[in-house]
Amino acid sequence: MGRFTFRLPDIGEGIAEAEIVAWHVAVGDRVEEDQQIADMMTDKATVEMESPVAGVVVELAGEVGEQVPIGAMLVVIETEGDAEAAEAEPVAEQAAASTPILPVHGEGDPAQQGGGGDVQEAPPAPPPPPAAPEAPAAPALPVLASPAVRARAKDLGIDLAQVKPAEGDRIRHADLDAYLRYSSGQGYHAPHASRARDDQPVKVIGMRRRIAENMAAAKRHIPHFTYVDEIDVTALEAVRADLNANRGNRPKLTMLPLLIVAICRTIPDFPMINARYDDEAGVVTRHGRVHLGMAAQTDAGLMVPVIRDAQDKNVWQLAAEIARLAEAARTGKAKSEELSGSTLTVTSLGPLGGIATTPVINRPEVAIIGPNKIVERPVFMGDEIVRAKLMNLSISCDHRVVDGWDAASFVQALKKLLETPVLLFAD
Repeated sequence: MGRFTFRLPDIGEGIAEAEIVAWHVAVGDRVEEDQQIADMMTDKATVEMESPVAGVVVELAGEVGEQVPIGAMLVVIETEGDAEAAEAEPVAEQAAASTPILPVHGEGDPAQQGGGGDVQEAPPAPPPPPAAPEAPAAPALPVLASPAVRARAKDLGIDLAQVKPAEGDRIRHADLDAYLRYSSGQGYHAPHASRARDDQPVKVIGMRRRIAENMAAAKRHIPHFTYVDEIDVTALEAVRADLNANRGNRPKLTMLPLLIVAICRTIPDFPMINARYDDEAGVVTRHGRVHLGMAAQTDAGLMVPVIRDAQDKNVWQLAAEIARLAEAARTGKAKSEELSGSTLTVTSLGPLGGIATTPVINRPEVAIIGPNKIVERPVFMGDEIVRAKLMNLSISCDHRVVDGWDAASFVQALKKLLETPVLLFAD
């Protein structure tokens, strides 16, 4: 036998260490080559680590939530091959200790010992018939799930192999919820809704810890203020419906691509909005290009994929890029460069948007825009009352860089474009 030390490789993001967010093996488990053994989180993404060799796991680097430096031992695997005597002895001792010692006939068994006379030896028992060879077990297919889903399943005592994903091959939180609702009770009994449940301590690790650190730093360093205005999107929704009715093979439009077009058309007159503030150096950089961060909720937590050069894309290109980045974030396939470098962020809760939001700025940016839910209400139009589709739009700004007048003027300019959508498509 030999031992192979798998060291955490350089993931290529200029990082010095990565956090263990999930182990998929334990000491004593046998692993195959290319089998997933751990999920490691960098500053921006979760990376799956696969074993380069086959063998038995004999040592792990640490517990979930601990940091492992680049180049340090991650896993030690015992592989087949020549072994030195010093390595073989502990294995032999362990095997001997685990093998039960059966009493020999006439030795150590009072029921078989005479009172001093001759002992009649019993004929040796016939050897047992050879066992039928076992059919090789079919290799189990790997279960696809994010670290957060795996951790929740472990806390709930759910075997992920028993959960069937509703869409695709990846198990999500909704699949766990469905399993809890419709489980037959084998291996897990869902608590009765009317009963009090035990307290559940949850370790803050992985993506949740990154989010906590980033949000705390943003609120600690940035003096936020939020401005909210109401926008009549009745005409814009009619335009969106017409575009979708004639989209052909192009992706379906939501409100977000139209809002991004309006933002990009408005930014040149308000350069202080599309900026990043290095408060240590005392420098504000006003960016000429709009690299728009798009806050997306995933199983692992909040992520912000970035639409590069949003100012150069039309609504259809934006819709396609939004769908691509959102899927990459949800499935954990977003690249590091797709999760960094934003100059301005939009965050939306979609149909859960509520009346108004006070979003937290994605530091070191200086502003974040939050569209809220569209509602239909009666409004006065001259002397008449008509039905209108209304949406509140929130913007949070860094008061060190953006004045309240600038934020209000920016939203008013957005309002004009969104309420007169023909201007979005005019050169």
